[in-house]
Amino acid sequence: MKTHTISKLAEKGWQVGSPADFLELTPEEAAYVECKVALAQLLVKKRKALHLTQAELAKRMGSSQSRLAKIEKAESSVTIDLVLRSLFSLGVQSREIAKALNG
Repeated sequence: MKTHTISKLAEKGWQVGSPADFLELTPEEAAYVECKVALAQLLVKKRKALHLTQAELAKRMGSSQSRLAKIEKAESSVTIDLVLRSLFSLGVQSREIAKALNG
């Protein structure tokens, strides 16, 4: 966000910060959330590249479309383990996962 915009918001009583600041996350919690979001974004990208619907991928995984939607949104009820298993069900390799987490 531009410095000028931040100044204008501050003048009106608003505070500007990161989502981690707003949610009062520890650095470890923020890192966990960032990892989960990066993995979820990779899952969406790979599913779409394979021209699969959420329902089709969910069936392949033995899950439901609504559960897959939660995985893709990186909802708090979803573990990284579940996101990783979803990625592996699409044939994603470990190096692709590492790249998503590093970049």
